[in-house]
Amino acid sequence: MVKKKHRKFTEEFRREAVKLVTERGYTLREAAQSLGIRAQLICEWKKRYASAAPTAGEKKGSVGEADRDAELERLRAENKRLLMEREILKKAAAFFANEKN
Repeated sequence: MVKKKHRKFTEEFRREAVKLVTERGYTLREAAQSLGIRAQLICEWKKRYASAAPTAGEKKGSVGEADRDAELERLRAENKRLLMEREILKKAAAFFANEKN
């Protein structure tokens, strides 16, 4: 009988795996398949980090809040870029629609 070697994962790997599910919309199964691990592992890590998450009454300026602020800033920049791209596509569509007539 061949015994599988127990793999160790870094804290960063675990957190990123959980973020795939919690922030990026992956299902447990999809995230696990893409990372080559069991879905149960991600579920366990998710529970662990949820229980360790800072509560609303904790001190302002915590690491979690800094992460949220950075993520919010990133999302705002992405939203601005996407709105600009959408406007460009609208103008291009209108241009080509008028060109046919």
